[in-house]
Amino acid sequence: MRAWDFLVGLGDLSRTEVRPAAEITAMDLADGEVLLEVERFSFTANNITYGVFGDRMGYWRFFPAPDGWGRIPVWGFARVAASRAQGVEVGTRLYGYLPMSTHMVARLRPSGTGYREQSEHRAALPRAYNRYETAPETSRDDELALLRPLFTTSFLLDDYLGEIAPDATVILSSGSSRTALGLAWLLARRCAAGVALTSARNVGFVQGLGLYDQVVEYGSIAGLQIDGPVAFVDMAGDAAVRGAVQRRFSDRLVHSAVVGSTHHQAPAVDAGGMLPGSAPTFFFAPDRLTARHQDWGAAVLGQRIDEAMANFVEDSRWLTVERHYGPDALGRVYAAVLTGAAVSDIGYIVLPGTLSRAPSARQGGRNGRSGLSNQRDAD
Repeated sequence: MRAWDFLVGLGDLSRTEVRPAAEITAMDLADGEVLLEVERFSFTANNITYGVFGDRMGYWRFFPAPDGWGRIPVWGFARVAASRAQGVEVGTRLYGYLPMSTHMVARLRPSGTGYREQSEHRAALPRAYNRYETAPETSRDDELALLRPLFTTSFLLDDYLGEIAPDATVILSSGSSRTALGLAWLLARRCAAGVALTSARNVGFVQGLGLYDQVVEYGSIAGLQIDGPVAFVDMAGDAAVRGAVQRRFSDRLVHSAVVGSTHHQAPAVDAGGMLPGSAPTFFFAPDRLTARHQDWGAAVLGQRIDEAMANFVEDSRWLTVERHYGPDALGRVYAAVLTGAAVSDIGYIVLPGTLSRAPSARQGGRNGRSGLSNQRDAD
């Protein structure tokens, strides 16, 4: 099976299917279209969030699927395999938003240092997701695929919190998730206090990173001691956790940002009704990205994110990259992340295509252990 799509059931993220996809050549493309062959992509809890919010935030609309099914977006690299678009050459390597598939058809036009996706079904979707950057190969491509989308959200969150709540101690649920770790690293750089909420089995790992001022189990929120104003960044999407934080800090909670849904099986709405403190507000990174694009310009914004991310990658020696090849391996990775069996210090890279002939492999491995056999969730 040379070409395939990985499909996810709408309303039931545990239902998956790999389906053969049509073989497409340049003759099948319309004017302005290109065929991209997917080289590699990362898969993290962030992608599960795309599925959880697929209807609400429009994530299912990026890559159309058969009725009853969806295609969860991922971030990674692809090459132009065929082109009928002016200014888009065969062989061009791109970084951007991709489906969990071997191939995709896009309608690209040159824009700045990269390309803009102009397909009609994506016209009303956020511009940040329709941008594809030229991406020559580097030795850190796996780390970039893993950390760039997550760290961009971390950067934008830190920038936002520094503006609206500069003196607040920031509490992060799912404190071992990589978006939370990126934010904690940035908070420390500007001498802002950060507190991780995590599971009991994850406390040792998170404490060992040295990124947080405090690391607290979820069950100990009621006894958490913090002076002054507090901001809450909710990566877990767990109503019980959110409610415990809001009740503990009440009027001292100056901001509550909903970012992710690593606890996607937990109730998203607190059954207790109105809670004290700042009402939860959904943080949508593309909106903040657009705002800073207008404030700073594309070049300055990109430079600031890239410089900070390069330093974060350099400091992330705790992260092991694990490569997986083909649709069966993707299914195992997907199940591990969905069920919470994945571990935060192992990052999954999937190579779906015809070049994917090697067995699963690790870079910088830790005693040969595999993230798919461990039971520590990203919370």
